[in-house]
Amino acid sequence: MSSLTINNRQVNGVVIVDLDGRIALGESNTQLHQSLKQLVAEGKKHVILNLAKVSGIDSSGLGSIVAGYSTLQAAGGSLKLVNLSDRVADLMTITKLYTVFDIYDNESDAVSSFNVQDDAITDQLDSSDAAKANSSLL
Repeated sequence: MSSLTINNRQVNGVVIVDLDGRIALGESNTQLHQSLKQLVAEGKKHVILNLAKVSGIDSSGLGSIVAGYSTLQAAGGSLKLVNLSDRVADLMTITKLYTVFDIYDNESDAVSSFNVQDDAITDQLDSSDAAKANSSLL
């Protein structure tokens, strides 16, 4: 049995991944990375990891979070972190990952940091431009 529980929920077009347990070498590490890859496969680009109930992270767990960040970035999305415990915040500072991630103290600030409506408009415009380009080729 995994030492990490993962639950997803959506708020204003943003997926919040609630984590409970330890992110460490082994099944929990793999489980987290697979979960983030699945979100990308479903077209979900705006993701927040809620670390409020994370009891610990080892170097492999950090690697899994960084891999998720890279996966989302490559898909045109972003991964943000919220509710870091003092211990996890210290770890992020020591490893200088604080400079890589957008980190928030509360969920509402993290959710509002995404410009989900602007992204939807941009996606619609991109689709419209592609349709015009295809019709002009005919």
